[in-house]
Amino acid sequence: MSNILYLAEHREGSFRKPALELASYAHALARQTGGQAIALVLGKVGADQLSRLGSYGTQHILHAAEGSFDPMDNGIWSTAVAEAAIKVSARLVVFSASLQGRAIAPAVAVRLEAGLVAGVNGLPSSMQPLTVERKVYSGKALATVVVHTEKAVMTLSPNTFGLKESSGDAVAEVWTVPTLPSLSFEVLETSRSEGKLLLSEADVVVSAGRGMKGHEHWKPVEDLATVLGAATACSRPVSDEGWRPHGEHVGQTGKIIAPNLYFALGISGAVQHIAGVSSSKVIVAVNKDPEAPIFGAADYGILGDVHTVVPALVEAAKRFKENS
Repeated sequence: MSNILYLAEHREGSFRKPALELASYAHALARQTGGQAIALVLGKVGADQLSRLGSYGTQHILHAAEGSFDPMDNGIWSTAVAEAAIKVSARLVVFSASLQGRAIAPAVAVRLEAGLVAGVNGLPSSMQPLTVERKVYSGKALATVVVHTEKAVMTLSPNTFGLKESSGDAVAEVWTVPTLPSLSFEVLETSRSEGKLLLSEADVVVSAGRGMKGHEHWKPVEDLATVLGAATACSRPVSDEGWRPHGEHVGQTGKIIAPNLYFALGISGAVQHIAGVSSSKVIVAVNKDPEAPIFGAADYGILGDVHTVVPALVEAAKRFKENS
């Protein structure tokens, strides 16, 4: 009987899809181990939001509302998670494979002397010893990882497990972390993008590359994203050229995403790009080069000039919405 601890990330006091997916995953793990799914919430979150975690199988919540948790300091957060794992006797500690989770998980593993498995994409096939799969070689193969340490830390790849609601209520406990290090930096200024979907949470992503031939040709891409209610993204050369913000760069060296639907418009499909989007449920590629590597990763391919095809897609999407 082993408890599962997970870090429930929130944005300004609100839980988003990654946190609820992780809650679903932790609940499924707890059913395998016979223990409890326990959430750790760092920072101020309202009771109405905390109760949402219970709807996805969480049985207990440790809420550390007071402390230097905003902005995120890796040393402070990893200390809090490790202390929480010790407090609840957690055998498994799980994170979302977000920027935050990927930054903290290794430090927690060191503190707990635990094995670390990054980017798992499903439930373990065995708990004794812990045996779980993850993608390797830029998503081209699966590796079976066996962890022999008493405790283990895992990060869950986004959009691989899904949201699974479960009846029940979570008992929230206000908790104070015994000892926290001092904040190691000072934030002088924060800027936020408004009115845009977050790439990590979008179900549909419309992405474009150098085939657009310049930032001045980007309007059809944005129009398609607007019609589909999608987030916009780009390949690395585009962000390097300054055509689009660096925050929209997806790929192995940018943001790794896994939407339900991904459009690759005028993107050749370098291995680094495909590595960051290969977990998408469906990939639609538009390119005029029949030899473009992106067609090898795509579920649907359109051979043609993006400057002709994308406006046609926009009009088709508008007609579909009007008639549905």
